Amino acid sequence: MKVYKTTSGTLVHHEGQFYSNSQTAWDQLINQANLYRTIEKSLSQWEKTDEGEQLLKNELLPPIGQQEVWASGVTYYRSRDARMEESKKAGGGSFYDRVYEAERPELFFKATASRVVGHEQSVRIRKDSTWDVPEPELTLLVASTGDIVGYTVGNDMSSRSIEGENPLYLPQAKTYDKSAGLGPGIFVSADPLPTDTKIKLRIERGGAVAFEEETGIDQIKRSMEELVEFLFRECSFPFGCFLMTGTGIIPGNDFTLQSGDIISINIDGVGELVNSVE
Repeated sequence: MKVYKTTSGTLVHHEGQFYSNSQTAWDQLINQANLYRTIEKSLSQWEKTDEGEQLLKNELLPPIGQQEVWASGVTYYRSRDARMEESKKAGGGSFYDRVYEAERPELFFKATASRVVGHEQSVRIRKDSTWDVPEPELTLLVASTGDIVGYTVGNDMSSRSIEGENPLYLPQAKTYDKSAGLGPGIFVSADPLPTDTKIKLRIERGGAVAFEEETGIDQIKRSMEELVEFLFRECSFPFGCFLMTGTGIIPGNDFTLQSGDIISINIDGVGELVNSVE
């Protein structure tokens, strides 16, 4: 089941049929401990529509309301290596090795809804950064109860030149206007994602592929539930939240994003998020 936010309400694609609902508020709808069953049972009261594809083309919004977006760091070994490499000149390289092995994960605030862009919208690179990359991430939708109720595609834009200068600059490297992409919609299932789920990143420049790579969510060191448990220890989320689970794909040190690049992130079963770079 795919759930989309549009300018005219909520759109659901389930078993080959589109259903629309303009009556239930987005924040109320997605903040359900058993979202799949809740929507499945209520679809008989929704309006069937043959204009689903047209609505997705013309009215699609980022799948977020009053939720916060948080992120996890150093959850893949590849991320550990990249963070150690970029920060070693600043003396912070060993921090990331210790975080990778620590009991407590790295969790940080990423974005408010106003800083999030959706499918086929533009992300930004900071003007005061010289080394910038997208980070393709499986992103969890978590209800206020702490239950993982859905999944979406996340683009965690990162300014590696700022982050590498000093680990304490992480918030500036990660949080700024249009620094997060989410979408196109939310994949809702009665079961967890298969462990062999793949994440694919492709970056196009001038009509040619400038970078392409894939990884699997089985490479994440920590479980999804563990990340959520730490996030919810001392934080409450009355509307639920989104949690990016880290990246296992990072372009080499000789690559940086440029204006006009097209970033495509595909996660098996969840969807494909495409963002251009301003």
